Amino acid sequence: MMNLDGLEMIAVLVVMGLFIKVLEQFGLFEPVGGEDSIEDDFELSTVCHRPEGLEKLQEQTKFTKKELQVLYRGFKNECPSGVVNEDTFKVIYSQFFPQGDSSTYAHFLFEAFDTNKNGSVSFEDFVIGLSIILRGTINDRLNWAFNLYDLNKDGCITKEEMLDIMKSIYDMMGKYTYPCMQEDAPREHVETFFQKMDRNNDGVVTIDEFIESCQKDENIMQSMQLFDNVI
Repeated sequence: MMNLDGLEMIAVLVVMGLFIKVLEQFGLFEPVGGEDSIEDDFELSTVCHRPEGLEKLQEQTKFTKKELQVLYRGFKNECPSGVVNEDTFKVIYSQFFPQGDSSTYAHFLFEAFDTNKNGSVSFEDFVIGLSIILRGTINDRLNWAFNLYDLNKDGCITKEEMLDIMKSIYDMMGKYTYPCMQEDAPREHVETFFQKMDRNNDGVVTIDEFIESCQKDENIMQSMQLFDNVI
């Protein structure tokens, strides 16, 4: 069972932990064999969307050639067309949370990765976001998390947006939440979140407030560092 007293912290961190599971689904930890060139994989005729060249992706991310090769092979195996649509994204997450409904949280996460807002996540979108989550600085990661929770992308997080996030996390955790969720529990956690984050009490959390509050929270900082050098 999970004690949800710290759910406002989970709202900041959950994307990172869950994404490790998605990486396993994409075959990230599959051994790389031989010295095959990733460019060879990029030329597969069955792939409808061909990603950027290796050198450009290396410049845009903090992954090595070997790491990009492993990531692409796993991505290609799960997504032969070269892109992931939202329905596929939701199916992947539902496999890890059969006890709950992860569809809403998966939607929010998909929106964060779909940087072009074209309804699909390409390999480039995937590895650029992943590079931030796993290899970025603390500020990089916090900026990415803020963008995830700023649902309408207006530069601030409102209580309504955070309530939607909290409800989606409760729905995703399902029967593993403890104690059994009360109807007003998500709203109570939103209030706790804003008490910590909304420094000037104006009813919204800005990126500066978000980063400053997270950096002062020892638990959040320690948890984020757990993802250093995952791959």
